[in-house]
Amino acid sequence: MNATLTPNAQWTVNSTSINGVVQAARALGAPVDDLLEEAGLRLKQLAEPEARHSVAALYNFYQAAASQTTEDIGLHAGRIQYINRLNLQLYTTQVCATFRDYLNLMPSVLRFAGDLGEVKIRRNGQAICLDWIPLWQPHAGWRYQSDEMLSVSAQIVNSLCVKPILPLEAHFTYPEPADSTLIQRLLGPNLKFDQPVSCLHFERESLDYPLIQLDADWGRSIGQTTQHLFTPDSREQILQDLRGTLIRLLPAGGVTLDKTAKAQGISRRTLQRRLAECGTQFAQVLQNLRNELAIQYLGDERLSITDIAFLLGYSEHSSFSSAFKQQ
Repeated sequence: MNATLTPNAQWTVNSTSINGVVQAARALGAPVDDLLEEAGLRLKQLAEPEARHSVAALYNFYQAAASQTTEDIGLHAGRIQYINRLNLQLYTTQVCATFRDYLNLMPSVLRFAGDLGEVKIRRNGQAICLDWIPLWQPHAGWRYQSDEMLSVSAQIVNSLCVKPILPLEAHFTYPEPADSTLIQRLLGPNLKFDQPVSCLHFERESLDYPLIQLDADWGRSIGQTTQHLFTPDSREQILQDLRGTLIRLLPAGGVTLDKTAKAQGISRRTLQRRLAECGTQFAQVLQNLRNELAIQYLGDERLSITDIAFLLGYSEHSSFSSAFKQQ
């Protein structure tokens, strides 16, 4: 990875998000200890599942491990993360009745993994789509995280219900690789590359499929370790979710309070009330985020001023320049 292409230095992930990649790299024969050191990580630091680490360190390790093993490493890591996060899926089978209930309840990736991105659900004709939206937009075409997220999502969806739920299609933002054999084995034959968003398509009727139900004793024990992830949003989580939504909306331009509230599935008044409880306002969060991202993007030699203006939601670079100078 080019050293200038790094995400926000304040973004972090928990150890579990990195350990899945570490386990995949080790199984594929990579010199894990050396690669961790190059990425600024230590195995001892990864021993605590909820310890936080730089997102940039995860990306750097992924890149180094792929160079030593295979471009398919994200698919292998997804299989591992499916098991690592299995307690979340088992918990939902105790509190949900259908696949629709699960999609409505499941906490954001930002909450249980870290500052990576979000899985968004949308309808597309007779299908439902699970879109992978990276938090760091210049990273949207990067392969490994997309493969991991789509791989783990497909396995989760197919394991939840009494009836199997297999992807109708899988879309990827990156170009078609020379060998897509493993992708087809995991996600089916209907693959499309160079797409606007990485996503999985499923039959709409699967929303009403009943979930598998665990025995009561299993449900109680699993709930003790996962319930905190499903509790109401804290102040920090509200602002983190808002920032993630804004980063996704900014490149489209015309970001407003109403558009943002709609993207989060809440009303304008609800968003205003939550921000007031956090001691801030929408315009303040938006401007602070733009300033923060502007400094980050300006350090990227591969982005022109016009590119940066677009990423920040300005219609032309002169508007961005004026706003940045004013700040």
